[in-house]
Amino acid sequence: MQGRIYALLTLLLLWPLLVTAGEWSGYISAESRYFPQAPLDPAQAGSGGSLAAQPEYYREWDQGRQSLTITPFARWDQNDSARSHVDVRELLWLKAADSWELRAGIGKVFWGVTESQHLVDIINQTDFVESPDGEEKLGQPMLNLSLIRDWGTLDLFVLPGFRERSFPGRRGRLRPIPYVDTSEPVYTSAKKQGHVDAAARWSHYIGDWDFGLSYFRGTTREPFYRYLPTRNVLLPVYDVIDQIGIDIQATLGFWLWKLEAIRRWGQVEPFNAVTAGFEYTLAGLFDTSADLGVIMEYLYDRRGQWRFTPTPFANDLMLGLRLTPNDEQSTEFLLGIIVDLDEGSRLITLESSRRLGDSWKLTLEGQAFAKLSSNDILYGFRRDNYARMELAWYF
Repeated sequence: MQGRIYALLTLLLLWPLLVTAGEWSGYISAESRYFPQAPLDPAQAGSGGSLAAQPEYYREWDQGRQSLTITPFARWDQNDSARSHVDVRELLWLKAADSWELRAGIGKVFWGVTESQHLVDIINQTDFVESPDGEEKLGQPMLNLSLIRDWGTLDLFVLPGFRERSFPGRRGRLRPIPYVDTSEPVYTSAKKQGHVDAAARWSHYIGDWDFGLSYFRGTTREPFYRYLPTRNVLLPVYDVIDQIGIDIQATLGFWLWKLEAIRRWGQVEPFNAVTAGFEYTLAGLFDTSADLGVIMEYLYDRRGQWRFTPTPFANDLMLGLRLTPNDEQSTEFLLGIIVDLDEGSRLITLESSRRLGDSWKLTLEGQAFAKLSSNDILYGFRRDNYARMELAWYF
């Protein structure tokens, strides 16, 4: 509720600016999710639909050296009130010069190179009600100074105002069982959401190699969970952490080699995590314009040995195929499977999209859980195989 009020007040204050000269773009979409099996928890709803909109306002001045981007987002969901939400993804002022850039407001920053997960991507909080794969993010209040030099780019961040992770409500699907009660989050910092975080990242390239080295100190974006037996719920626990990360990508002919690794302190005990692998592209498949990418990544995370861990990927192997026909409709297919090398559990995903004309886009997704062990953190999702269809109009 606080997020909705915050977003609406922000848009009302900015309305005089939004009706002045500038560029509008964005999309409006309708989504349907189908669950073939009954939910594990009788309180959960079944299949259902939702509507979403994400307009974007962009304006620049000062001969292009200054700009303002405003990107609100809203979704209404038929079944889950927690998934009906409003957010400001971006409200960002940018001042650019030859050797530096300054950003202030609410923004989104992406770090990472691997396909299966993004260990080093820590600036923005995950919008888990939007997508279970963790790709959707909430807007983060920030002040960001980028120093652009011959020896690389140094990004410095001050991040006031922590944002809690969103979770499906009691009626929602694709949620842990027991469900996560977001009304009583646990903070180890006395400042709670008022803790001011800081981060820095140096990025550079040498030839075919791109790499980044990052540091973060602040409230973790990945809580672990405390079980409350009296109410049979999980409470998210937000610790103050230190994290160093490294990401490397090498483009060597048809090979794309990738690595993300982190070391974190402050949660239960210090731990390491790494995701590494490659993507090999078979260009001009069968003498056509299509390309086929073969993906393999290994995922290791020490937290997989914790109880109520925030990650299911302790010792896993990801295999995938990416088909790009390179047609006028920008059709794409991605098939992936993540296999738990200890328990044998499998997570299978299929994603596809295709433009329809100049303004429409159709997206189809599916996800299935197979051979889940009772020891697997995903065991509570064993009846949550689903298919998703989204039709979006872009303007």
